Amino acid sequence: MKISQNNGVPIYKQIADAFRSDILAGKYKQGEYLPSIRELAKDLRISVITTMKAYETLELEGLVTASQGKGFYVNAQDSEMLKEQHLRKVEESLTAAIDAAKIAGMSNSELIETLEALLEVPQ
Repeated sequence: MKISQNNGVPIYKQIADAFRSDILAGKYKQGEYLPSIRELAKDLRISVITTMKAYETLELEGLVTASQGKGFYVNAQDSEMLKEQHLRKVEESLTAAIDAAKIAGMSNSELIETLEALLEVPQ
């Protein structure tokens, strides 16, 4: 996990975003434990409080559950919730793209043409 001190995004949010992406991508399975708070804090050379805030954010979103004395484990992900999470991510990315296009002076048709061209590029 890479954390940046200088990108303007709070560290706890970077951690939560990274775990959220990994959970939604299936890298962490139902019931699997995340690294311990202390272990992650040590590995990233950050405060335990920062790590705890990231895990609590994931818990509030329903992605993980705290287990007394064991840590945080991944909850079962229902397909509707996964779809909703991915749709939200797409909307955020498209909104950022629209904002960047406005700054660049692109018209709506230029933006749509760019999106269509990108959709044609093999992944």
